[in-house]
Amino acid sequence: MRNQLLREILFISSISFALLCASLTALATAQQELPRYGGVNLVNETPEQHDARMRWFRDAKFGMFIHWGAYSTAAGEWNGKRVPGIGEWLLSNAQIKPEDYAVLQKQFNPVKFDAKAWVEIAKNAGMKYIVITSKHHDGFCLWDSALTDWDVANSPFAPRDPLKELADACTAVGIRLCFYHSIMDWHHPDYLPRRAWDTRSTDGADYQRYIAYMKGQLKELTSGKYGDVGILWFDGEWEGTWTHEMGKDLYDYCRALDADIIINNRVDTGRSGMEGLTREGDYRGDYGTPEQQIPATGLPTGFDWETCMTMNDTWGYKKHDNNWKSTEDLVRKLVDIASKGGNFLLNVGPTGEGEIPAPSVERLEGMGRWMKVNARSVYSTQANPFPEPPAWGRVTRAKNDDGSDRLYLHVFDWPADGKLRLSGLLSTPRAVQILGQKTRNLWPFEADGDAFVFQLPAQPLDPMCTVVAVDLAESLAVAALPEIVAADGRFVGSIDVDVLQPASRVTYRFTTDGSEPLASSIPAGAPIKLEKTAVVKARGFLGERAVTRTVERRFEKLEPIAGVQTFTLADGLAYRTFEVPESIKTCAAITAAKHVGEGVAAQPSIAVKPREEFFGLVFTGFIDVPETGLYRFFVDSDDGSTMSVHGKTVVDNDGPHSAAEKSGAIALEKGLHPIEIRMFEAAGQDLLRVSWIAPGASKKTEVPATAWKR
Repeated sequence: MRNQLLREILFISSISFALLCASLTALATAQQELPRYGGVNLVNETPEQHDARMRWFRDAKFGMFIHWGAYSTAAGEWNGKRVPGIGEWLLSNAQIKPEDYAVLQKQFNPVKFDAKAWVEIAKNAGMKYIVITSKHHDGFCLWDSALTDWDVANSPFAPRDPLKELADACTAVGIRLCFYHSIMDWHHPDYLPRRAWDTRSTDGADYQRYIAYMKGQLKELTSGKYGDVGILWFDGEWEGTWTHEMGKDLYDYCRALDADIIINNRVDTGRSGMEGLTREGDYRGDYGTPEQQIPATGLPTGFDWETCMTMNDTWGYKKHDNNWKSTEDLVRKLVDIASKGGNFLLNVGPTGEGEIPAPSVERLEGMGRWMKVNARSVYSTQANPFPEPPAWGRVTRAKNDDGSDRLYLHVFDWPADGKLRLSGLLSTPRAVQILGQKTRNLWPFEADGDAFVFQLPAQPLDPMCTVVAVDLAESLAVAALPEIVAADGRFVGSIDVDVLQPASRVTYRFTTDGSEPLASSIPAGAPIKLEKTAVVKARGFLGERAVTRTVERRFEKLEPIAGVQTFTLADGLAYRTFEVPESIKTCAAITAAKHVGEGVAAQPSIAVKPREEFFGLVFTGFIDVPETGLYRFFVDSDDGSTMSVHGKTVVDNDGPHSAAEKSGAIALEKGLHPIEIRMFEAAGQDLLRVSWIAPGASKKTEVPATAWKR
């Protein structure tokens, strides 16, 4: 039975609301921030405690994402017409008023929903956890919440609670249940900002009251009714009303509810767009969340991340979306992600009737068949230990029961002659076998130049991906690629360059004239001072044998640009503000928009913005550099930005995007140099910050206000 009094407390009584806020806040204990560890800002835990909390997640590697809600009944249509875009964004894409959208609640009756069948599909695919949308952006709740009527308990599906049924089914087979929960809420009367077509009055809307509502619902979900919740997977954090301080508070609140729960980085504002990794700063979140993409290279050990991806083009069900990825593509994506140390959260969008679409089931069954043979090469493995992935596939590593090291070679492109080359391995193999062989055949191998060559059968066991297990006779050792280190790739006067020589059996050798390094070339460790443009090349050797490829880096000598003279000078920059159209894509288009203001700013920032969204800023003036040398400028913005000096683009961070930073370098003489900085903001959060690395400095700092002149 619903608590009508609590509902009134939340939405009507401001006095009782204050008491509610106090009671919710009391759940959070005093938070002690510890030093950054593995890309995560630790709160009230040591690195060892953090690793223990993350262990199941790191071992699992493969999970099921489920987008399901009121939008599923519409199946991508509204009023009999197809709606472009992803299915769960139906309200936004079709610009439906919340009161009109409410009809979907009365249509939500998934009579074919079978929690045990869903969980069995996930388990048979090899998935170890499930993340389901407890509440998406439309605000519809998939459980019986005491805090709203906009939930499943007021649909024809009542009194069934799908989250409770899923929790019980997951517990029965050892799968972890996790909840996706949207910060953004297009339905709640206190959530701001409103959509342009939402005609409800904002008078009396209270965002803090909405936060209390959200916290109350999170307390319901983690109360124990739904078992031990593994992850709170937040989303919808990009709108300007949600701040960094709110993100920190919500993370701390949820960890106070359950100290063992894992929380993704979308709880806070530090996510770097669809790349999903957490930016520098004191942002909360236990792991990064790339969306619909896989990082091109692996991340340092301890940086946890999870790629979420659709099987077709939508997350929520759309009956006309048949652009399905193949089973082979999905298996290889799983392997690619595991080889880079991440997790794969693969989405299904069940129908309004409660069934996972047949094409999704078919692909999951195919992945399950592959996992049944090769799961050990994915679960509890570590990332590829080699500096680069091999051309023929991917590599993971693991420990055998006796403590010895094992490599799993995931072969996508089987060698026509059966000879598989693995470069850079310094340890000697002792046994080579193919997972899934009916007999334990051991395959021969030999050293050849910088590689071991494994003689395998002419045909792969599985054309999608055959896995070769290589057990090592000694501790794993690989040849790292040479590192050529300098303050920058451009310089004024001269520059010191180092080729690093780590503690290793490998000797690294280099040249500075562009020629290929040989076993007789200069060894690393010798100082290098360049006074002209040059190409430094380096390579690793074991005796006379090269064991790495050649790495090269070009260093360009620049002549500083002379400063300019002015008759008068004042502090700050001149700025102009513009109201830009929603279609804006580039900074060049800013000045063609409506000019609405101008003035003087102490430094480039969004403090002078004319409105919250769809604005453009243009700053002009001079930068006063204190000494002659190379200056590397960084522009951190959300959305696009550019910075030009003497009319030349130095930093190009243009285009629509979430918070992202780019840099560029220019050689300048001491004195004044004309600059222009442009920035535009579309929807969501906004940001503009300009930093530099000045000559002789080792790290970037924000350009001081004293450097900006007009």
